[in-house]
Amino acid sequence: MGHRDTVVLDGTPLDEDAVVAVARHGAKVSVDAAAETMGPARAIVESHLEDERPVYGLTTGFGALADVRIAPEDLVQLQANLVRSHAAGAGEPLPAEVVRAMMLLRARTLAAGRSGVRPVLVERIADFLNANVTPAVPSRGSVGASGDLAQLAHAALCLLGEGRVLSEDGETEPAGPALRRAGIEPIELQAKEGLALVNGTDGMVALGTLALHDARALLTAADVAAAMAIEGALGTDRPFAEDVIRLRPHPGQVSSAANLRVLLNGSAIIASHRDSAHAVQDPYSMRCAPQVHGAARDALGFAAEVFDLERASTVDNPVVLPDGRVESTGNFHGEPLAYAMDLLAVALTGLAAISERRAYWLLGPGQERGLPPFLATDAGLGSGYMLAQYTQAALVSECRMLAQPAGIDSIPTSGSQEDHVSMGWLSGLKLRRLLEHVATVVAIEGLVAAQALDLREPSPADGTGAAHRAIRDRVSFLDRDRDVSVDIAAAEDLVRSGALVEAAARAAGPLR
Repeated sequence: MGHRDTVVLDGTPLDEDAVVAVARHGAKVSVDAAAETMGPARAIVESHLEDERPVYGLTTGFGALADVRIAPEDLVQLQANLVRSHAAGAGEPLPAEVVRAMMLLRARTLAAGRSGVRPVLVERIADFLNANVTPAVPSRGSVGASGDLAQLAHAALCLLGEGRVLSEDGETEPAGPALRRAGIEPIELQAKEGLALVNGTDGMVALGTLALHDARALLTAADVAAAMAIEGALGTDRPFAEDVIRLRPHPGQVSSAANLRVLLNGSAIIASHRDSAHAVQDPYSMRCAPQVHGAARDALGFAAEVFDLERASTVDNPVVLPDGRVESTGNFHGEPLAYAMDLLAVALTGLAAISERRAYWLLGPGQERGLPPFLATDAGLGSGYMLAQYTQAALVSECRMLAQPAGIDSIPTSGSQEDHVSMGWLSGLKLRRLLEHVATVVAIEGLVAAQALDLREPSPADGTGAAHRAIRDRVSFLDRDRDVSVDIAAAEDLVRSGALVEAAARAAGPLR
């Protein structure tokens, strides 16, 4: 599937594909009609600067300092001070794709015309993205309410020509020289603009949007690996029949079972033992694959709805309303995102757990259906894929730790003015790491299943056979012990790149 070349910032919502195109694939960003959309709110902001009534973020301090009135001559300095003081993150820098997604999403929010800033802010963020100048943003410091303040502040600091950016050698360098090389002029912030750059959920949305994209592909890859394992185990496809599945028609279960039917359609291996006594009932990890995979799909569907709404929302504080009011809001609180990402982490951990069980069955109990111990051709002298399952077990256990919800935690900040926070940023960081582990677990299942299929006769189905060939193009049959980590890395690449699913779908037909 091709990626779009250009994404337009005009204040309308950005879909998941647009975020991925810019964040990962370098799609260009154009700004359209920003002045018309943003001008009215900016005029309202400027009309409030001389008001006697204090307006949060315009003529006051921030957080617990909201009662401090700022003199008109200091309003510009106030915004620069905010960005500098809030750039207080710690830890290793975020990957460039996360920072790019975060900047794109913040620019979209500003372009929506409720933040009261000048169009030049949106235009300058687009300049950064198009020139591939990426701020170096520490990965720790957000508590997921008042927005992702520290992370957004580090990005905003680079708009001022300060802070650091990621360099081509994987290190960091001062932002000033990088901007000069790219021909980008630093910005001098005006009233409200520093606050508008840092006060939003865009960091959490960036983490979650990229994770949703990866999880969607991983769920289909899990169906492919499961089909291969079921076939290699001499399992039956009867529990996946449409009339059986429709007795409990959860949407994810229906989709996963449909994939398994497509992938196993025409399998000579399954047909060869369809009436055997051992095929009356398979282990739960095989028979219940659509139910578990489907539950993860449904969790993803819920999370996707939450993130679609968030990408269409204005999460600034305060906001500028058409009637001239400048109102404080709570829309920056990340709890909806935290809960969605925590739920997805739980669901994906279940997906990894059942994947590991199928691989374990092939390596051990599979002897009951004619497979050698650990799928070794010289079991005893050789250990086959014994330790590959150890790696799965370790990763599943770590996934269970990472699946502990972050969104149930809260630590007061800003002198208890901000006395309940979401910790949604941690939900996003955990989910990102967890996805990597689940992909490895699924890849090992595919690797083990390919070995089992090599030991079976007759031939597999078109879909599973194509997936098997994709693995064999990268990993040869394990006829004697070797460095299995190399095999695992190759299988991981097939899963993460989408190549395993693409191969199966080309042969068997579209997969959900």
